[in-house]
Amino acid sequence: MLEINQYIDKEFLPDGGCTIDNETFAPINLPTKAGWRAYYDLLLKEQQKQQQSGQGDGALQQLCDGQGSDQAKTDNGDLIPQHGSWKDFEDLSDAEKKLMHSQVEHMLNEISEQIQKTKGTIPGEFAEIINKIKHREPPRFDWKGYLRRFAGGSQIVFTKKMRRKFNKRFEDNPGLKIKQRRHVLVAIDTSGSVSTKELEEFFQEIDHINQTGSEITVIQCDASIRSIKPYKKGDSIQVHGRGGTAFDPVLEYFNENVKKYSCMVYLTDGECNTNVKVRGKMLWVISTRGNINTDLEGPQIKLN
Repeated sequence: MLEINQYIDKEFLPDGGCTIDNETFAPINLPTKAGWRAYYDLLLKEQQKQQQSGQGDGALQQLCDGQGSDQAKTDNGDLIPQHGSWKDFEDLSDAEKKLMHSQVEHMLNEISEQIQKTKGTIPGEFAEIINKIKHREPPRFDWKGYLRRFAGGSQIVFTKKMRRKFNKRFEDNPGLKIKQRRHVLVAIDTSGSVSTKELEEFFQEIDHINQTGSEITVIQCDASIRSIKPYKKGDSIQVHGRGGTAFDPVLEYFNENVKKYSCMVYLTDGECNTNVKVRGKMLWVISTRGNINTDLEGPQIKLN
């Protein structure tokens, strides 16, 4: 609270609010806006100093005891952190956790924009989190143009009922809106030879492919297929695998389901070979740290 309360006008703080100019902290001469970790270390050092000098019942100790009076303590009198409520979060479903994560990011973005509009300053620790949320690498490849040329007319046609659209054939029925959309199977090489940096690079490109308006299914594979899931904008992808490398399982899956997808994009470092003949349209995408593998059949591009 010592850090957070410095960004709140004193008139909005409750009586006895924890601030660095509190008389309890006056002898310590706490710096302004130093971050919670700095305050924790300084207060802990001062508490130990008072205990060693026989001032164990000083104001600082009383404040600590008061805030943790109902909290369990060790034989030495140290407070035992209570994390009982953490289990409530662990028991949440993946959908609920994802919703909470999105809501927190949304609130941080709103706070950031509001502070900037009022010419305020964002605490360094918050700014770093917000920058990570907002940061998005530009696409390393022209996915929109290439998918248009590469997939060509290979698109999935689906219809959507439109109440506002007049149906020329049946007056009492809603009109139909016909749409065409690509369904791209994006394979990720999650073997041990692919670094975390390369995986982050792959995730950025998946997001950019999604922005072309294509429907995406992500398939993860190291030596075997580990996961097949649809991808939506903003999804966080949990990596499965990190073992050996094999392209065959994904290529065989694609051949068996070739009518389901417009094309396949395989994100990899290229460190493997295969004898499987692909029946559909496919593009190998080699990471910036990988190398073009001339033994692989089909078009290849290297991210740069």
